[in-house]
Amino acid sequence: MSSKILYRGAEAVVSLENNLIKKQRIKKSYRISQIDEKLRKLRTRSEAKILEKLKDIVNVPKIISVDENEILMENIDGKRLSEHLDEFPLKKQKQIMKQIGKDVSKMHEANIIHGDLTTSNIILVDEIERDKLNNTRAIIQILKKSSSLINLSHLGEWEGEGGGENQKNNFLIYFIDFGLGFQNGKYEDKAVDLHLLKQALEAKHFQNLERAFQ
Repeated sequence: MSSKILYRGAEAVVSLENNLIKKQRIKKSYRISQIDEKLRKLRTRSEAKILEKLKDIVNVPKIISVDENEILMENIDGKRLSEHLDEFPLKKQKQIMKQIGKDVSKMHEANIIHGDLTTSNIILVDEIERDKLNNTRAIIQILKKSSSLINLSHLGEWEGEGGGENQKNNFLIYFIDFGLGFQNGKYEDKAVDLHLLKQALEAKHFQNLERAFQ
């Protein structure tokens, strides 16, 4: 079984295994072991519940399985916007940001707070990469065809406003890493999400900051 560590953070290790993403929360030696175990289980369950709730609202990775401190999910093979947003023509940047705004609105209407809403946690999947995603999901469907967690019906939904009101997007926007996410209807928490997104634009995409955030 092939395995490659993609990211090692303060809370979790994310690795790629057989074209699936495994997110495993790591032990904290400074915590009392019983408290550490309880917190890791709680946060793992919380993140899985958020992903499950969002799967019919916006595009997020589909869950394959959930263990005590580990989530196995599909790998979204696309472009991380923190690295690629500025490469696109201005018209496409506008389409992308407009779609992000619409999707964040849907999340917040469902009272879900991302908690780390930056362009590092948003992935763009374009038409060229769609076939790869379809193939991966076909394999997942075979592996989990009896599971209600895998829902492929939205793959045909490639419409969205951007540029012109009747123009179709030729991409999908995916939100990842809800490790700091939670469910809350407070406007203040939703505003913090938007503030984090604006800070990310200021830090990495300042050339078109005002236009993009608008």
